[in-house]
Amino acid sequence: VQLQASGGGVVQAGGSLRLSCAAPGRTFSNYELGWFRQAPGKERETVATISRSGGSTGYALSVKGRFTISRDNAKDTLYLQMNSLKPEDTAVYSCAADLRPGVLAGGRAAYWGKGTQVTVSS
Repeated sequence: VQLQASGGGVVQAGGSLRLSCAAPGRTFSNYELGWFRQAPGKERETVATISRSGGSTGYALSVKGRFTISRDNAKDTLYLQMNSLKPEDTAVYSCAADLRPGVLAGGRAAYWGKGTQVTVSS
C-alpha cells in the first residue's frame, strides 16, 4: 500500500490544519488507519487511529479534544483535522495502515506513508 500524506505547513499557535492521506488503487476500506508523529529527539507517538468503517477512533491524551481523525472510504482518503494547535504539536506527521485490528494503537504498522512537516509557532 502506497500512502501519500499532505497538508502540513507552518501555522501559529491556536490555528488549524487538516492533513490528508491518500491510498489510491487499493481496497482502502480493508485497512485500519492511523496518524503518527515524531518530533526531533523524541520517539514516534501514535496520534490517532480509526477502524475500517470509521466507527471507532482512538486518540493520544495530548491531542484528545483538539484533533479529529476521519476517513472517506469512497475517496480512499484519511484525514486529521487539527485544531487549537500548540508549539508542542510540531513534528513530522505520517499516516499508516494495517490489515490487523488493534496493531496501530501499539505504534506498529505494515505500511507507512512519507511524512509531512507540521510546524506550530508561538
